[in-house]
Amino acid sequence: MISQLKTHLQELKECRNCPEMIGPVVTHTAVMSKVYLLGQAPGPHEGKFGKPFAWTAGKTLFRWFSTIGIDEESFRNLAYMAAVCRCFPGKASSGGDRVPTPAEIKTCASWIEREFQLLKPKLVIPVGKLAIEQCFESAPLVDRVGQQFTIELYGNKCDVIPLPHPSGASTWFKRDPGKSLLVEALSLLTKHPEWQRMLINSQLIRNNQRLDLT
Repeated sequence: MISQLKTHLQELKECRNCPEMIGPVVTHTAVMSKVYLLGQAPGPHEGKFGKPFAWTAGKTLFRWFSTIGIDEESFRNLAYMAAVCRCFPGKASSGGDRVPTPAEIKTCASWIEREFQLLKPKLVIPVGKLAIEQCFESAPLVDRVGQQFTIELYGNKCDVIPLPHPSGASTWFKRDPGKSLLVEALSLLTKHPEWQRMLINSQLIRNNQRLDLT
């Protein structure tokens, strides 16, 4: 299965199906994990680092995770990190990052579907409104963050624990109700069996051992 995932990632890196998107394609490494983090899209800096959440928002995200026992290196080694779109959408006329079009989102959804077929994740963590919208028809943050849902995605039954986007431009998670709901969401993560398994594996890796993630 790991070979199939590596082949998938190689094909993904070669994708040029959205002419308005700015490459390179940003992907995670081939990690066979039951924890699947779904971001929104790379920013202007992730491409040069070749990995998701490699800039300011990532620092905030991994700071959240460190409060519940997982540092950045451990998370990248033990979870699979994806995104609604895998290329930088470019800048909007307003100056912020452009929101991907429905057609771009649909095109990239085929890659997500393939990853669900290969990984069959048990815990999905959508980060940000655009990612949460891929899991629910209606996705206001106040009704999704701070709760755990069991749903079917791409034919795969999984638990979903949404998080707000950790963008520095966002104030939602810095004030209530967002601040309190973020704390509740992180509490739900730390109680989840798959997060607990990552905690165990993180410690085992330090001792040069590792449990089977699949």
